[in-house]
Amino acid sequence: MEYAPEDLNPRDRYKVLAGFVLPRPIAWVTTIGPTGVVNAAPYSFFNVFCEDPPLCMFAVNLRPDGRVKDTLVNIQRTGEFVVNLTDEPLARAMHDSSGDFPPDIGEPNYLGLKLAPSSKVAVPRLADAPWAMECKVWKTMDVKGVRQLIMGEGINFYIRDELWDTQTMRVHMERYHPIGRMFADRYCRTDDRVVFPPAPEVPAT
Repeated sequence: MEYAPEDLNPRDRYKVLAGFVLPRPIAWVTTIGPTGVVNAAPYSFFNVFCEDPPLCMFAVNLRPDGRVKDTLVNIQRTGEFVVNLTDEPLARAMHDSSGDFPPDIGEPNYLGLKLAPSSKVAVPRLADAPWAMECKVWKTMDVKGVRQLIMGEGINFYIRDELWDTQTMRVHMERYHPIGRMFADRYCRTDDRVVFPPAPEVPAT
């Protein structure tokens, strides 16, 4: 079957995209409000797409009632954020942080998540996250007035010690158990992995 986007309402377009483009990595973004309240919210329209400079991008839409999300308000004010990644022990807290919290109640404090100071930005990271990237806003893009694409430049990386081989500069995959986003309230584990031999190099004719 085929669909033209203009023949679908926005909600059904979302289902077509989110139902097939998966699993998606999850950016658990921490920001800081004007009174020092730390916000943490997950975004799965997210990925990294460059290493020189290190760039990531995630999308922040409006709330269903039209309010601007705290993540965007804080980033617009400070120009900083931290992308934290989620593994299995943190998955439920990450999911719960997607709820509707008022600006004066920080998700980490409410959910009992430990914070740790960042090295190069004022926004703290989630202390138990397996990986975090401190970011400065690189560029933003408005999408029809209802969504902002936020591109961040990574200026510092945190990696949980046990996950990284400093000699080979590779992750210990047997110790790293990231969670992926499916759709709605569905997530997936990523431990069922497939390894292929190197792809062939076909000479030109």
